[in-house]
Amino acid sequence: MLNSNLLRKLDMQDLMVFVAVYEQSSVTGVSEALCVSQSTVSYCLKKLRTGFDDELFIKTRTGMRPTYKASTMYTPVLKILESINLCHASAPAFDPTLHAVTFNICAPEYFEQLILPRLLKRFDFADLPVMVNMYKFETDIPADELRDGRLDLAICFGPNFHRSHTDFKSRLLLEDDLVCVFDKRATPLEPRLSLQAFVQRRHVFPTPWTSSTNMVDGWLAQQAHKRQIVARANSYSAALKMITGTDYILTLPRRIQQLLANEAIFNHCEAPNGLPGFTLDMQWSQSADQDSANTWLREQVIDVCAEQAMA
Repeated sequence: MLNSNLLRKLDMQDLMVFVAVYEQSSVTGVSEALCVSQSTVSYCLKKLRTGFDDELFIKTRTGMRPTYKASTMYTPVLKILESINLCHASAPAFDPTLHAVTFNICAPEYFEQLILPRLLKRFDFADLPVMVNMYKFETDIPADELRDGRLDLAICFGPNFHRSHTDFKSRLLLEDDLVCVFDKRATPLEPRLSLQAFVQRRHVFPTPWTSSTNMVDGWLAQQAHKRQIVARANSYSAALKMITGTDYILTLPRRIQQLLANEAIFNHCEAPNGLPGFTLDMQWSQSADQDSANTWLREQVIDVCAEQAMA
């Protein structure tokens, strides 16, 4: 906010005239340097004197001599103009063809199975020297690593599975729901499993991230139910192997079931009514928001997720 309404009447040209007069001590020289008339320079000086309530420059035999106030104003006004130039100058667009770049992403297996292969194929098709390091998603958003730049992106499930950070940017990438997967020989007849049938079966649980809670058991607790888990797997593929030849049930994201559950071996049916779906979200820091390489990476992830959503 400005301390005086008179300052609101000043514009960039007035400040440019101030700096030029201070540096050249000549109205004629300023007129030529800024390609404006002498009357324009005089008008700008009049506005400056009114706005700052000071003579600013005194005409002498040797030129325009700055007053004490003008001398104290010079550096701050110069910084204002430099800041305006920085605002105007857009950051150079990131060009992944110019040099090799490595991106660090923290994400659950869902992202690695579903999105990362398509992302890498896109880089390979364009012959881009891009490398991606993946880090396993732990209990919560890796906030410190995002803030200090050790991680470029965090991919997580939502909504509201993790503590929110107001200084992070966020984007919803995909929506998905859960289905019940069985060995073909143990598939129930009904197209949708009832809640009672769901909790009566023994379950294999693939851990999407390192956490003691998950969306299925959280929902069951709200219904005053719990399930029997016979094994916890570190991956979706391992969990599928664990139910082969058994009557165990595996609750998988629908997109993962379509990708990994071989129809020759597995069947699936709809999950009990009310079992909520989830989102795949992307988060990044405020500083990364202005980084052209990070912006480019986010655009690639968004494009691949949009392709997956339409597939």
